[in-house]
Amino acid sequence: MTAKLSRISLPLKLTFLIFSMVLNCMGIVILQLSEAKITYEKLGFLESFKDLPIAFISLFAVNFISKTGTKKALISALVIVGICSCLLPFVEDFWFYKVWFAIIGTCFAVGKICVFGIIRNNISDEKSLAKMMNSVEASFMIGIFVVNTGFGWLISSPYSEFWKFGFLSISILCAVTIFLFSKLNISEAKKAEGTSLFSELSVFAKPATLTFLAVIFFIVFVEQGFNSWLPSFYKNHMNVNSFFALQATSFLALFSYAGRTVTANVIHRFSLSKYYILCISLIITVLLIILGVQYFDSVNSGIIVFLFPVIGLFLSPLYPVINSKMIAKVDKEKINLFTSLIVIFSSLGSSVSSIIMSVLFGKQLLNYYPLYILLAVSVLFTVSLIYFKLAGKKL
Repeated sequence: MTAKLSRISLPLKLTFLIFSMVLNCMGIVILQLSEAKITYEKLGFLESFKDLPIAFISLFAVNFISKTGTKKALISALVIVGICSCLLPFVEDFWFYKVWFAIIGTCFAVGKICVFGIIRNNISDEKSLAKMMNSVEASFMIGIFVVNTGFGWLISSPYSEFWKFGFLSISILCAVTIFLFSKLNISEAKKAEGTSLFSELSVFAKPATLTFLAVIFFIVFVEQGFNSWLPSFYKNHMNVNSFFALQATSFLALFSYAGRTVTANVIHRFSLSKYYILCISLIITVLLIILGVQYFDSVNSGIIVFLFPVIGLFLSPLYPVINSKMIAKVDKEKINLFTSLIVIFSSLGSSVSSIIMSVLFGKQLLNYYPLYILLAVSVLFTVSLIYFKLAGKKL
């Protein structure tokens, strides 16, 4: 890691922390609005209002970032997030949640492209990239823990009716991060002149790259099944209260943070491909244990409550490890455009997963929740093997 990157690592981590909190409050919103008699079908599509703008705006965000500069674009996104977080506590209508998540999704698209671009422009080595990306993405897990623990405390306290005022703390965090970025000089990525968007995208139309994007889709597809819907699964199927349901997600985030932190410190000792495959194999092992407990003990055994969060230990390294392996091979001039593709397929994976989960919940098929996750991980495992085979030949 360069000296410059060491200085900017804190605001980068805070940026991911902020976006993690506003994106992963979806589980809390689903939990609270479901109690307000909003149907799961409507709540499932609420995720799309967050994810689809991320997908649609990402390619346009590349030009915006190139014109304004990485630093200004990132600060602009944080300013908007801070303002939106200030407004949310004072609006009651369901339609505003749709608008709110759409704006947050758009800002996240800009923010993620900027963060990935900054990292890539300062690091070229594959394993150093993996270390830095795991370190920065670990703060994303802390955001999940903070938002679920903080809001869980509010929801279970005598002040539960004021739970939305917790978003004011996110506004304060935005202000701190903006101040830190304002004091930094960040080198900007160069942009190739005279080339159209489609001609630039055609460079990535290769089997290995397309398979990589499919891997990204399924990683987020699996992650979303946990992050937004695990609290509702615990409350509706495991019969635990709202506070404990949210804390289960907090423990998932803690295990995920541990997984990414450990990976950041040990990844230089291992082959990225072998480490990745080992993590998926361990996820499948834990899910098989959960299914075994359901079959031999009970479908709502208390053991399952504690087993699900453990999956985060092995699931969390997948995204940064596979990203760093691919990003290290992309030219610095094209990194913003390539990151936009990562953002698009990530958001699509999240949206599709949430819609399917809403069907499971709406039709009361929660007994099949672990089996559904296992099936998704199995597909991810297969697509990943295909990617590593193609990447081993030629990118």
